[in-house]
Amino acid sequence: MGGMKPVVKQAAGLEARPVERGEKAFIQVLIGPEDGAPHFILRKFTLLPGGRIPKHKHPTIEHEQYVLSGRMKVLLGDEVREVQAGQTVFIPPETPHAYVNEGEEPVEFLCIIPKTSAYATEWLE
Repeated sequence: MGGMKPVVKQAAGLEARPVERGEKAFIQVLIGPEDGAPHFILRKFTLLPGGRIPKHKHPTIEHEQYVLSGRMKVLLGDEVREVQAGQTVFIPPETPHAYVNEGEEPVEFLCIIPKTSAYATEWLE
């Protein structure tokens, strides 16, 4: 991997974009292809109080997630789980999932995905 260089940057300075179809939900790409990362993309999501990301799935992409702060409800297939800071979540490809912050504190979580040629999302609601 000859041309790659290490990268250190400040997350607070990175653009937070609204999540597609989300409400009060924002995404920051912390490390991605533009940083020269060849295999994975590290993202940070923020769900403000009352925020949600509707039910969807990704046919070919897995998610590994780590909750940094707050608590939220996560739909995983047919099951709703409450997760909070310090917990991890694995979402296999083809698994319907959704996120809701019913609390009074923002929720922040990291989400790592493989770098692929296409990122297909199938919205289910």
